[in-house]
Amino acid sequence: MNSYRQPGLVLTDHRFTVPLDHADPGGEQIEIFGREIVPASKAGQELPWLLYLEGGPGFGARRFTGAEAWLGRAVREFRVLLLDQRGTGLSTPANRQTLPLRGGPREQADYLAHFRADSIVRDCELIRPRLTGGAPWTVLGQSFGGFCAVRYLSAAPEGLSTVLITGGLPSLDAHADDVYRAAYPRIERKVAAHYARYPQDIERVREITAHLVGHRPESAGYRLTPEGFQSLGILLGGGNGSHQLHYLLENAFVRTPHGTELSDTFQEAVRTATSFAGHPLYALLHEAIYGQGGRPTAWAAERVRAEFPQFDAATALAGDGPVLFTGETIHPWHFEVDPALRPLRETAALLADRTDWEPLYDPERLAANEVPVAAAVYHDDMYVDTAHALRTASAIRGLRTWVTDEFEHDGLRAGGPRVLDRLLAVVRDEV
Repeated sequence: MNSYRQPGLVLTDHRFTVPLDHADPGGEQIEIFGREIVPASKAGQELPWLLYLEGGPGFGARRFTGAEAWLGRAVREFRVLLLDQRGTGLSTPANRQTLPLRGGPREQADYLAHFRADSIVRDCELIRPRLTGGAPWTVLGQSFGGFCAVRYLSAAPEGLSTVLITGGLPSLDAHADDVYRAAYPRIERKVAAHYARYPQDIERVREITAHLVGHRPESAGYRLTPEGFQSLGILLGGGNGSHQLHYLLENAFVRTPHGTELSDTFQEAVRTATSFAGHPLYALLHEAIYGQGGRPTAWAAERVRAEFPQFDAATALAGDGPVLFTGETIHPWHFEVDPALRPLRETAALLADRTDWEPLYDPERLAANEVPVAAAVYHDDMYVDTAHALRTASAIRGLRTWVTDEFEHDGLRAGGPRVLDRLLAVVRDEV
């Protein structure tokens, strides 16, 4: 262990060894990283533990500087563990550089099949007694971290004292097709709201899209296509996302000796917003997190998009309507245009074809739940369907919801202490 200080805090880095395949505990082992954070004034005290599970999949836990955002509220009463879920951050990272160590695409896909919520929860259950001495802990799950928390309630509720979920109540039985069939109308509403706020962007987006039909500019190896440009709609799920998108669009073109071109500034901003270089597991496993019931996910977002022709850029340009952005959807073309994903396209295809996904949730166990649970449900969340979330909330015994339109999906980041404070009050029946 390595301990050090930031203002007012003591941080301790932990590394744990866990099985790659929990069904084979004596087999290959991988390393999991977690960062413990406690106020300096309470470093020697016995405090209850709070485990934070980040959203994603594919993102390591946030790196805080001091007691900022929700962490400042948490450390008032908890010893916090920020866990890098397997394959992310410092936890045996999985990406285009490391995955070839496994072998070819088939071996890589088989390896990544162990990186879903079921394995993450079993990691947590091996780590918990090493830190808490066997005592249950509070879990705070943001987005996909909430999916993991519901799996935790299904598989190992004895390890939990309390569960807090922000924007992360999954459907218990929806196939990936159902998830995206619900998603595209939500995305369309967010795009309509953006254009109502910034009507000047309608023509600007049409101009950019038309330019991309005849050109394929590259920035650091990332090829920008009309579909890739449309995927900027992922920004619209955050509280400030519409404003960020507007400012990104306003400097799209520059005049050059060769005519009007897309500016380097714009291309770099698009690449930064849409590349998966920093979180490739998001692209590789995004549909796999919904895999259950013996059915392949089979590029669900791509197939379902055909049911919504209004998202087709060529159709929009042929008429006089707006070009619609897309959002949190992964498509085969991502693995052609993004250099961080290009070497992994066969691996992704094999994961899309996979049919042996185990069930993730236990409805009977959830219906008999005894763990106090509170969940923030964002009224028109672009990333997690509100109707699915509320249906799941009603299926988990004793779960209390806080339904709000004050925040978007990033409410825990944007609202910080207020969101965590509210959830703690809800779960403790103080409101």
